[in-house]
Amino acid sequence: MTQTVLILGGKGKIGAHAAQAFWNAGWQVRLYDRGTDMAQAAMGADVIVNGLNPPKYHNWAKLIPAITAQVIAAAKASGATVIVPGNVYNFEGVDGEWSENTPQHPTTRKGKIRVQMERDYAASGVQTIILRAGNFIDPERNGDIMSLLLMTGIAKGKLTAPGPKDVITTYCYLPDWAQAAVGLAEKRAELAQFEDVPFPGHAFSIEELRSTLQDALGRPVQLSTFPWWIMTLVSPFWELARELSEMRYLWTTNHTLSGTKLARLFPDFRPTDLRSVMLAGLPAEIDPNQPVRTGGQSIAAH
Repeated sequence: MTQTVLILGGKGKIGAHAAQAFWNAGWQVRLYDRGTDMAQAAMGADVIVNGLNPPKYHNWAKLIPAITAQVIAAAKASGATVIVPGNVYNFEGVDGEWSENTPQHPTTRKGKIRVQMERDYAASGVQTIILRAGNFIDPERNGDIMSLLLMTGIAKGKLTAPGPKDVITTYCYLPDWAQAAVGLAEKRAELAQFEDVPFPGHAFSIEELRSTLQDALGRPVQLSTFPWWIMTLVSPFWELARELSEMRYLWTTNHTLSGTKLARLFPDFRPTDLRSVMLAGLPAEIDPNQPVRTGGQSIAAH
């Protein structure tokens, strides 16, 4: 019997990859049209993937609860299971491996908003799967961490370091996340009403990323430090700068996500290899066989 999934935010990076993965798995895929009746759109759906998120962290305190209430109402009306892309904002800046059992004591506004969001789902009576992940890496470079921050200067042979170069940070390759979401959706009858499932993805440092890029490109890649001081300066006037600065602690905290629960629930899951994930952030126009030049000179080792 064909199953049906409703994708919220189908044009965004999460929704687009989720739609493709569910389609490939033989599901009937519906894309929610913003501004229409979500409860009506959800009728007949077995699963709702919530890919909606206010762009550029805009007004989370108001918009996240509003989206959550709307999704819960749609799920109650249709009887659908909800899959939510969780994040690591729920955790304070303590080094270690974070799991579904790690105490959630967020120290930021956005972390507290996300914790409350998850509590609302847990108390709703709607079956909810939080598939928690780190920084998104999108091979389509659709507003992900690589295209917006780390590799903005790669055409000139520069990689941006938002924190110390040896700090380990967790990343999520979106096609892999979407594959895991399908696997969990297909086993939802075996799951509890509320499941917090960490998605381990890949964890690496900026220095490890630089080494891989240098090897693939056959040329030096310099590290440049992200100018957090500018973010601090303009934060009173620029919402995005203020919101990014709040999450700076994640770039100075060594952290990974546990893969134990996902492996137990979805033992057949096989992620994309680490090297491919790292290189997915390269712009399409970068030719690994040609030296990058700036100012008429080849870039030399720093």
